[in-house]
Amino acid sequence: MRFAILGNSGSGKSTLAAELASYHAIPTLDLDTIAWIPGTVGVPRDPDAAAADVQNFCSANKSFLLEGCYENLIAAALSFRPELIFLDVDAEVCERHCRARPFEAHKYGNPAQQNEKLDFLLQWVRDYYTRQGPMSHVEHLKLFESYSGPKARYQVEVTVSPTGDILEQS
Repeated sequence: MRFAILGNSGSGKSTLAAELASYHAIPTLDLDTIAWIPGTVGVPRDPDAAAADVQNFCSANKSFLLEGCYENLIAAALSFRPELIFLDVDAEVCERHCRARPFEAHKYGNPAQQNEKLDFLLQWVRDYYTRQGPMSHVEHLKLFESYSGPKARYQVEVTVSPTGDILEQS
């Protein structure tokens, strides 16, 4: 099994990734961990180095799951033919998830630092639908539409069933 999950911040990527990885017992790569210089918030690594890390991860694992909002890094994995899952939910869902997000120790030194960035994150979520670049809705949709491999686009929240299937929540 191979999965690549793409979507806006707060769309449910990490939650879905954790559920799928747990069910299928497969290695997971959170693209936030390779897109940014470790120990920083918002300082990008060299994109070619990050893409090489994605390809190395995919090459090293027969089954894998990666997730993130980076169109360019998801694109680096597509030659391995994962199922591309595009979580294309609206801003209100993403904002609700961001407000409820647990502490992310791999991004922030402490919960207070994370809380200080919440307003910025919520604006980032809203701007997803109008901005340009690899972390934009327009680029995510282009990548999804151009991919000829297995793929699914969800415009509502999803969960994983007890049998490992992705289910739309009503």
